Amino acid sequence: MSGLELHLPAHARFAHRALWPWMTLLLLALAVPCLQGCAQRATSGEDIVTASDEPEQRSRARLRLQLALGYFERGQDAVALDEIKQALAIDPAFVDAYNLRGLIYMRLDQPRLAQESFRRALSLGGDNPDVLHNQGWLQCQQGDFAQAALSFERALAQPAYGQRAKTWLSLGLCQIRAGQPGAAEHSLLKAYALDAENPVVGYNLAQLLYARDAMPEARLYIQRINNNGSLVNAETLWLGAKIEHRLGNAQARDRLGSQLRVRYPGSKELDSYDRRAFDE
Repeated sequence: MSGLELHLPAHARFAHRALWPWMTLLLLALAVPCLQGCAQRATSGEDIVTASDEPEQRSRARLRLQLALGYFERGQDAVALDEIKQALAIDPAFVDAYNLRGLIYMRLDQPRLAQESFRRALSLGGDNPDVLHNQGWLQCQQGDFAQAALSFERALAQPAYGQRAKTWLSLGLCQIRAGQPGAAEHSLLKAYALDAENPVVGYNLAQLLYARDAMPEARLYIQRINNNGSLVNAETLWLGAKIEHRLGNAQARDRLGSQLRVRYPGSKELDSYDRRAFDE
């Protein structure tokens, strides 16, 4: 199971806007545990145990957890929590169940209960990187940026961890929120090297580079998003227009403005473009 992410910069005004249209899909992708027949890490963190090798008790608990996950994905948190309760009644040492319970409590804005679930999972599963990832994001949400960084770094230190791109992204977004643009850029570049197609990574990198006046590099990242019709939106077009304006490319800037007018006629970004508020 991997975790939830968000961001906030302290040095620029893109604030919590980097996840916007991609938010639902991103959170779902990051919050889905490995339950659909894939290999499961043993609680020792050293051996690999497949579902067919599991003890009968764990297999029955996993079926309950699969139901809980389905309810979680549909936003039925109360029912999901009930299924997790039943899974833990069958198998009280089931790390994945505590991890998913923590995610649900995060979504319910109950950080104390979420932290208790993650701590319990870590007490049972050692340095489980999926749990550490989720704990790190919870700590970031609570403004405990130093501890969040430690949790993300502990997750990244696990040799077999397969979700490094998501954790580098989460670390970078947390560093933006903490007002650490240099560290954030480093982390997001790591995420980009592993997952160049993720628009959240590219958008945030473009924003960071724009904020430090690295316009050619910022243009590179935002163009990759704006040239993909399934990813473009009002904010990516507006950022692209601001970058082209800063570079002195009026034709490219106005072409992006025209796309804003056609595709997002009521947007605040079009209003900003029409006011020529490129430097606000």
